[in-house]
Amino acid sequence: MAEKSIPALMAPARQRDNPLTRSVAGICGMVVLAILVLACVGTLPWTLGTPAGENQARYEQGTLAGALLPPAWAPHDETEQAQLRRFAELRATEEIVRADPDAIDHPAPTEEQIRASTPRPLFGTDKLGRDLFIRCLTGGGISIGIGIAAAAISVVIGTLYGALAAYIGGRVDALLMRIVDVLYGLPYILLVVLLAVAGDAIVSEMTTKQAARQKWMEEQTVLVLQSEGQTDATRTTAREALDIRSDLQRELRDRLEQEIDAGRLPRLKPTELSPGQRKALEVGILLVAIGGVSWLTMARVVRGQVLSLKAQPFMEAARAMGVPGWRQFLLHLLPNLLGPIIVYATLTVPQAILQESFLSFLGIGVQEPLPSWGNLAADGLKELNTIKTRWWLLLFPCVLLATTLLALNFVGEGLREAFDPKRSRN
Repeated sequence: MAEKSIPALMAPARQRDNPLTRSVAGICGMVVLAILVLACVGTLPWTLGTPAGENQARYEQGTLAGALLPPAWAPHDETEQAQLRRFAELRATEEIVRADPDAIDHPAPTEEQIRASTPRPLFGTDKLGRDLFIRCLTGGGISIGIGIAAAAISVVIGTLYGALAAYIGGRVDALLMRIVDVLYGLPYILLVVLLAVAGDAIVSEMTTKQAARQKWMEEQTVLVLQSEGQTDATRTTAREALDIRSDLQRELRDRLEQEIDAGRLPRLKPTELSPGQRKALEVGILLVAIGGVSWLTMARVVRGQVLSLKAQPFMEAARAMGVPGWRQFLLHLLPNLLGPIIVYATLTVPQAILQESFLSFLGIGVQEPLPSWGNLAADGLKELNTIKTRWWLLLFPCVLLATTLLALNFVGEGLREAFDPKRSRN
């Protein structure tokens, strides 16, 4: 009788490894970051918008009667309660007048109307009575947007620069990387500050034409002085004459305006910019200044990766087959560079956000009344004193900034584990 074969033990099914779920911290950071981006960036069209019948955007709206009110859920002292009561009465009275503007005598607001008009700011109000919650959302959208855009600029520049240096190699590689070394030796923040200040000066000159107008007046003053007998007159003496002779300065200024109006000097006519255009230019200069300096580390990372990939067998095979250089880069090198580029990009974004906030904190970044987490923190720092501390003005921008930076670093760590097969998968 044939013996029955014993079935082999069934091996347990292998669990599929999802690289995106290896890091719990990365998942938590991704969830927190998604919430912050939706809350800040997603609400920008609303916070930057102007309600119907108003002439100010929502983030600018406020009244001094409601200035420096603490959050609605925080305890209020007697002074703050009295201020809140007066502010509620004022708002209730405005509602009554708005409901019947043609009436001669309006009734006093009732307790129910006052209670309904009592503001309940979630984060409190600032020194101009503006809602801090709306300003934090707007500032967060601006800070995150600048950080992402500046990081994108630095990633593009660093990737192209590092890949070009490594792929060409030789003296070109040595020259390009020595330039990076020199830039590395300069103070990083100082470079960003200089670029931001230089950009502001260039935009100011493009709009006001102040330097060109001054040069024209000095040249005309030289001609006037020469006609008066000073044959050796120069622009230096003309500058001194303009400082002394106010009548000559006024006469030349009037003549300049006449020449511009007549269309003979169109290049000296100032360029009119709307407040929105000026704000957009300021933000654009800031992100270019940050992104134009943040690419140095990215260039080194990409260069090292390209040098490593060039020595791989698949690249040697591509060269042996006579594949053109541009196809080698696009089809073989670039796909293998995406992992390190994405990981480093997520680590560059918090760095760019922190730099923008630091510059805005110093007053050379995003300018008032446009909010940023940096200038909101600077305003809050001014309200810290031994007499009366408005803690909410400093607390909420700093907490939101710290939470965003922490979430981005967690996301970067999670992506690093996802793209690195050598890391632990336990």
